[in-house]
Amino acid sequence: MARDTDKIEREIEAARNQLASTLDELSVRASPKRIVESTKQTLVAKLNEPPVKFTLIGVGAVVAVLVVRRIFR
Repeated sequence: MARDTDKIEREIEAARNQLASTLDELSVRASPKRIVESTKQTLVAKLNEPPVKFTLIGVGAVVAVLVVRRIFR
């Protein structure tokens, strides 16, 4: 009987350690700083894609020309 209780105690301890590890990992993944950093990296990567980048440059140039025209009229 003592062996069975020792085995059960070890299994419980192993389960606790695994649960603690899982909770630590979840807290790191759900960290607001980490989420913001991940979103920022994704956005920067998307904006650096040539089609998006050149489209934004073109739109910016058109807006700049329209603003300059409006100022000098």
